[in-house]
Amino acid sequence: MKTRFFPLMLLAIVVMFSASCNKKTKRPDFNVIPLPNHYYYNSHGKFVMDDDSRILVGNNPETMKTAEYLAAFLKEYGFNLPIKKVDQVNGVDNDIILRILDNPKEIQEEGYRLKVNSANVTIVSKDASGLFYGVQTFLQLLPVSFYTVNMEEVEVPGWIINDSPRFHYRGMHLDVGRHFFSVDFIKQYLDMMAMYKFNTFHWHLTEDQGWRIEIKKYPKLTEIGAFRDSTLVGKYSTKPHRWDGKRYGGYYTQDQIRDIVKYAADRHITIIPEIEMPGHSLAALAAYPELACTPGPFRPATLWGVFPDIYCPKEETFKFLEDVLTEVMDLFPGKYIHIGGDEAPKERWKESKLCQQIIKKQGLKNEEELQSYFVERIEKFLNAHGRQLIGWDEILEGGLSPGATVMSWRGVEGGIAAARAGHDAIMTPGNYCYFDHYQAGPEGEPIAIGGMTTLKEVYSYEPIPDELNKKESKHILGAQGNVWTEYMTTPRKVEYMVLPRMAALSEVLWTMPIKKSWGDFQRRVNNHFKRYNAFGWNYCPGTYKLDISEQKDTINGGYQVTIESEIYKPEIRYTLDGTDPTPQSDLYTDILQLMPTVEVKAAIFEEGKMKGKIVDFIVGKEKQKD
Repeated sequence: MKTRFFPLMLLAIVVMFSASCNKKTKRPDFNVIPLPNHYYYNSHGKFVMDDDSRILVGNNPETMKTAEYLAAFLKEYGFNLPIKKVDQVNGVDNDIILRILDNPKEIQEEGYRLKVNSANVTIVSKDASGLFYGVQTFLQLLPVSFYTVNMEEVEVPGWIINDSPRFHYRGMHLDVGRHFFSVDFIKQYLDMMAMYKFNTFHWHLTEDQGWRIEIKKYPKLTEIGAFRDSTLVGKYSTKPHRWDGKRYGGYYTQDQIRDIVKYAADRHITIIPEIEMPGHSLAALAAYPELACTPGPFRPATLWGVFPDIYCPKEETFKFLEDVLTEVMDLFPGKYIHIGGDEAPKERWKESKLCQQIIKKQGLKNEEELQSYFVERIEKFLNAHGRQLIGWDEILEGGLSPGATVMSWRGVEGGIAAARAGHDAIMTPGNYCYFDHYQAGPEGEPIAIGGMTTLKEVYSYEPIPDELNKKESKHILGAQGNVWTEYMTTPRKVEYMVLPRMAALSEVLWTMPIKKSWGDFQRRVNNHFKRYNAFGWNYCPGTYKLDISEQKDTINGGYQVTIESEIYKPEIRYTLDGTDPTPQSDLYTDILQLMPTVEVKAAIFEEGKMKGKIVDFIVGKEKQKD
């Protein structure tokens, strides 16, 4: 009897052990965005966070700030973890350990090391920013259910992560001139940025349509310049133009700005204020018409676009701008001040006797060089106060100001020119980084300014132009997503236009290109859609446009035809007989092996209804029908 029992018992143990190993080694989905540059899975490292967990910190005050941020975040979802300051944190169970070390090995600037095991979660960095980014990664390791269901405990998979960013300028922009947004929404926008490890908020505060920052020395800027008497209804291209007849506007007090600056700093985000000059200044001229080259009167613009009246380069103007910038610098401690410099028509300068006298006196060739003179004067003032000037790439025209940093928006040429001349550049070309463009449709999509910048196009962007050599490439600081708000009237619309394109850009800027994968990003961002829903954020699920491509099959003959979509795991139905696809047509599951001249028609379906348009493709003709 014993001789039979032992083999059976041994077999049972082997089976149980095998099942246990299989269970332990099953790797969970890794849904972090931006994708860390190095990560590994430890099947024995699952951590369970519950009411007994604590947040442990050392004596570094920056560590305490991040601990307080983490504790406040977790408390919102029912986990009230106390913070405990300890001298020795090794060997403590069931806790989250946050540490900033003086010289940690293999951790770069803004980088972190995160390790999850059954005893604790440890996040280590060499600076405060890196620790904060490690916490953001930890929060993304929590399951979506953490944000949607009341839980007594939550499991965190055993990931080991060594991570640091590719670029040190990772920016998002928001125009509050065309449409004004509340302090609460600005803070939400900063939270969205923090989730994706952006570190720079470019705040576009002045425009033709509205001046949004309180300047105590010039109260008319907000009394008059912050409000327009009407707003365009519909698209600019729709004629005749119509207006709503409603007074519109708003501005941020200096106390509100200080509050926002601190809120951003607590999330390791530096704010770059933009005070437009010499163009896009109609709201300021409405308040102080003596700063123009013509007598006025002016009013804040009610149309979108570019207007001929701009600051006149007289001494009164420079005194005004220096006073304004002095108050701006007192509010914003970052090293950069953005002065715009874009879309400044020169008609008024050409007509102005004063401008022509300045051109002659300064030995300038034309009005473009007069703008360079204007920019250089402002730059000298900023430099004297320890600040650095940034401007749109028009500041290159007429000669680049010596220490200026260029934001390249009209393609990549501005960035290339700046880098070759030894100047720093931030890339923000419209084709990849303008989030006011359509991202799907445009049929069925909310109104946008135009263009088409899909999620996949954003993800495909490479900020360093091929034309630059290694030395020149070092001047490319990073890139930025721009959000111009002519057609974004509400926070919900801004959310829809930036999500999930913000997520895609974050991975462009953080993750090394060799680590990136569009297919894997699709899977991960689909998980983030669930997080957006949990946070109550609006977002675009993607374009329903299908892309059909072909490749010659040199072995079997014919072509291999692939049908792709931005939508994650879409239901694609197709036909090969020239008829339109229906919900009953063949389901696309893999590459099709087809012969030349076969007509492929395909479309996406959801719950029996077609989404988007039918795509028509003739195999072997390398041309898709419209």
